[in-house]
Amino acid sequence: MTPARAEPGREWMEIISRKTLDAFAIAFVPEPILDALVALKPIVGVAGIRTFFQATRQMYHRISFLHEVRSEDRTYLEWEGEFDGGVVCGATVLAHEPSGRIRHISVYHYPMEQAVAFSEALDLRLASQEAAALAD
Repeated sequence: MTPARAEPGREWMEIISRKTLDAFAIAFVPEPILDALVALKPIVGVAGIRTFFQATRQMYHRISFLHEVRSEDRTYLEWEGEFDGGVVCGATVLAHEPSGRIRHISVYHYPMEQAVAFSEALDLRLASQEAAALAD
């Protein structure tokens, strides 16, 4: 494995900050999968993954990437943030196709107490977004 660029997480933050679903989708295979400790089940598909990251980005008071390492088919990101007044840390693993498009994302959070609180808050946020979308 080789170290990545000087600013860890920059490319990933650019992807999850894209303004439209189409722009976001360019980075992924047609049916990517997200497995996250804080999600109740795997999320399949670009739209669901985008919704997940839009919600989680709003929940952190701050987040920064500490390290990024790349291998031939993976990008490993270590990060630290603040949620609900406490420190939350974790790792994100992006699995790439040979084309460079992302096919699988794994997201891990710790400490467990913060992960549980984050998961509960995320579930409520996603449920309210889903209810609002159905009401429209």
